[in-house]
Amino acid sequence: MAASSTVVPVVATAAVVPVLSSSADFSNLREIKKQLLLIAGLTRERGLLHSSKWSAELAFSLPALPLSELQPPPPVTEEDAQDMDAYTLAKAYFDVKEYDRAAHFLHGCNSKKAYFLYMYSRYLSGEKKKDDETVDSLGPLEKGQVKNEALRELRVELSKKHQARELDGFGLYLYGVVLRKLDLVKEAIDVFVEATHVLPLHWGAWLELCNLITDKEMLKFLSLPDTWMKEFFLAHIYTELQLIEEALQKYQNLIDVGFSKSSYIVSQIAVAYHNIRDIDKALSIFNELRKQDPYRIENMDTFSNLLYVRSMKSELSYLAHNLCEIDKYRVETCCVIGNYYSLRSQHEKAALYFQRALKLNPRYLGAWTLMGHEYMEMKNTSAAIQAYRHAIEVNKRDYRAWYGLGQTYEILKMPFYCLYYYRRAHQLRPNDSRMLVALGECYEKLNQLVEAKKCYWRAYAVGDVEKMALVKLAKLHEQLTESEQAAQCYIKYIQDIYSCGEIVEHLEESTAFRYLAQYYFKCKLWDEASTCAQKCCAFNDTREEGKALLRQILQLRNQGETPSTEMPAPFFLPASLSANNTPTRRVSPLNLSSVTP
Repeated sequence: MAASSTVVPVVATAAVVPVLSSSADFSNLREIKKQLLLIAGLTRERGLLHSSKWSAELAFSLPALPLSELQPPPPVTEEDAQDMDAYTLAKAYFDVKEYDRAAHFLHGCNSKKAYFLYMYSRYLSGEKKKDDETVDSLGPLEKGQVKNEALRELRVELSKKHQARELDGFGLYLYGVVLRKLDLVKEAIDVFVEATHVLPLHWGAWLELCNLITDKEMLKFLSLPDTWMKEFFLAHIYTELQLIEEALQKYQNLIDVGFSKSSYIVSQIAVAYHNIRDIDKALSIFNELRKQDPYRIENMDTFSNLLYVRSMKSELSYLAHNLCEIDKYRVETCCVIGNYYSLRSQHEKAALYFQRALKLNPRYLGAWTLMGHEYMEMKNTSAAIQAYRHAIEVNKRDYRAWYGLGQTYEILKMPFYCLYYYRRAHQLRPNDSRMLVALGECYEKLNQLVEAKKCYWRAYAVGDVEKMALVKLAKLHEQLTESEQAAQCYIKYIQDIYSCGEIVEHLEESTAFRYLAQYYFKCKLWDEASTCAQKCCAFNDTREEGKALLRQILQLRNQGETPSTEMPAPFFLPASLSANNTPTRRVSPLNLSSVTP
């Protein structure tokens, strides 16, 4: 069935927003473009600028419509005509951010469009006053200390309209936002779902719903409309929930059906690769995106994170200067400059720019997390904790903030606290070996060695990015005098290092060879012991031990000591750990003993 866009005829007395139907079929891209252009206009009229921009960008990626197919503007109702003067004046005030003034002139208006702008102006006025009060001090502001005073009144008024079924899709969206701000999450989800049914083309409602979904199970129980917009929503929520394979598949499907020129989709794919630490792929996509859209600022802070990780100083410097020329007072620009100074180890200056970003938008997640990292570099643990807590307050799915809190409490030598935070980070990123290694170290400090072994083993199983899990597991086996298991881990570690040709810390490589040399010596396997001892001679810290062991082996051989045949060398490995079959499948979070501070 082809996608359709219809404007429901309205009678003169009923002020109704055009009801936009949207099927799940992508076969008629012309109809989809008409829908996008129409919703871009409707959201712009109501001051919903981000939704309008999103729709316009998506419409631009589709082929142009001939003149004969361009849609006329929605019909003007009797109520719209009566409120036209007040709406036009108020919209002018709204556009220059004089929200109280806009609300004053809209008071008493009856049309749906004017009523929405009246309520939205009141909401934004309260938010602006709250933000002004918040940014006066970016200190230890606890949640709920600074409030939008207008929220309760708005909730009462919108609730009455909702019960009377007088809210259109935009009204439902605003009601949901008010409920979310009041921490009434369940009610907010229900209202946003209703909003997507009434007005499926409004991206803002989908995005707000996305911010309230915490896991895939929660997503399954939502009754969402069967519309092509749902595909964009699912791709976005999968990216947010770190379900990157599913997200990339969704975005690839959208490209295949005709959205290949969409800069939004390209940027989301780059973000997805960033999330799974495929840095080269993400950098390549971001560079291509910059060529297509050189004045784009969205997601450039993510691009700068990649440049930071790769220590690409000149590229990061160019990006910072370029964004500064475009708009120096955007949060993304401030974060990029902050990353630049951080890479140059000017941490005080970096923190200053992250603070500037937060003055522009106190709910900007990335800036809080990055500021926490800078405070950690400056050894200011209390400020780091405060910054990470703010990040979690903005978005509980931010694994970096949970992980940062774990690191901070680890520095403070509070293992039960850091265990709790590392567990939360692991639940959000079950396939990230860094979280598992951190958990294992924590369990080790608490002398919970069985759980520590589980963590190190799982870290290796999901693909150990830092090549440390096997060494830590081997040392744990050493500690427990499980010599054969320790030797197996060291052997596999050496095999992995040499197979990938990676330059590693000599300390761990030498540790592995030293242990194996001693192990084989105890097993009276002179050839293997001699090989490992010779390897030890290549490292400064084990050279003398290697030489001493070689002398001992030579002495025993001269005395006629025969190699042992009773104890086999532990070169056998589980099938799942063979060199060509390293398990990297997705796994669920570990079911470890629950420890909370």
